[in-house]
Amino acid sequence: MDVVHTRAACADALDRARAADRTVGLVPTMGALHAGHTSLIARARAECDVVVVTIFVNPLQFGDPDDIAAYPRTLDHDLACAEAGADVVFVPSVREMYPSWPDPPATTVSVRGVSEVWEGASRPGHFDGVATVVAKLFSVAGRCRAYFGLKDFQQLAVVRQLTEDLALPVELVGCPIVREPDGLALSSRNVRLSPSERAAAGVLSRALAAGRAALAEGERASAALCAVMRAVVESEPLVDLDYAAVVDARTLVEPAVVGDLAGVRLLVAARVGPVRLIDNSAAAAEDLVARPTGGQAIRRSALPVADGARQLERIG
Repeated sequence: MDVVHTRAACADALDRARAADRTVGLVPTMGALHAGHTSLIARARAECDVVVVTIFVNPLQFGDPDDIAAYPRTLDHDLACAEAGADVVFVPSVREMYPSWPDPPATTVSVRGVSEVWEGASRPGHFDGVATVVAKLFSVAGRCRAYFGLKDFQQLAVVRQLTEDLALPVELVGCPIVREPDGLALSSRNVRLSPSERAAAGVLSRALAAGRAALAEGERASAALCAVMRAVVESEPLVDLDYAAVVDARTLVEPAVVGDLAGVRLLVAARVGPVRLIDNSAAAAEDLVARPTGGQAIRRSALPVADGARQLERIG
């Protein structure tokens, strides 16, 4: 495994791979790797000849200085995790990615529409930072497949729009959410939860399950479905709900009445102590969920796909 620190070195390694008729898989991360990230690396390893993992805590997507200061940085651990499947690990400095830093770059990328609601409304500027760094990483990587977790569902929608609008030579692959046994979606932020907060955080996945159950029972009014999810979250005093929503899986617009379940996604976001957590689910079933087994292998559910997320699995 080669660890490189410059854009030129990373691009050169991947150009040489393509010149040898080898396919490239890109796994962008901000480090603090966990089983969710390693599942992306494993997927890329299974489908591509050369796998590059990027580790970069992108300052442009943090609006709160305290948030980026508290973000875990575990490079030695990350490199050990990546070694199981990566050929190249790109670990740039902030100045390598943004030469003008600490002055922000003069050119940034903004994706209208899908970036302006939900997380975009709660975290102004966040998705501009995401779109800018992803565009830059795609420029460095060149033609490739890029692997993203479905946990950050809105992020994947933003990246999809960016890729389509700019005609970037990148095929997006959305990968299953990896969860703890109690249903909590794995996140690098989970390590900041106290034991009591960690126990309370499971309410997010229970709220999504309640929304799915209401849909299965025939409820189709978005307001009623959101009320069901809100009630579950609000029953947990340590959790402060931001939003619970039922949206079109592609546009992220909330319909008044849910139509085709195959095109719907349930979203929830809340603050648990000092940590902001997000989660989401298919509307019909948790058919895209993977869970750690023995801390190593990733098991994919055998339930049929009928959730609209398949739209995001392969986009090229």
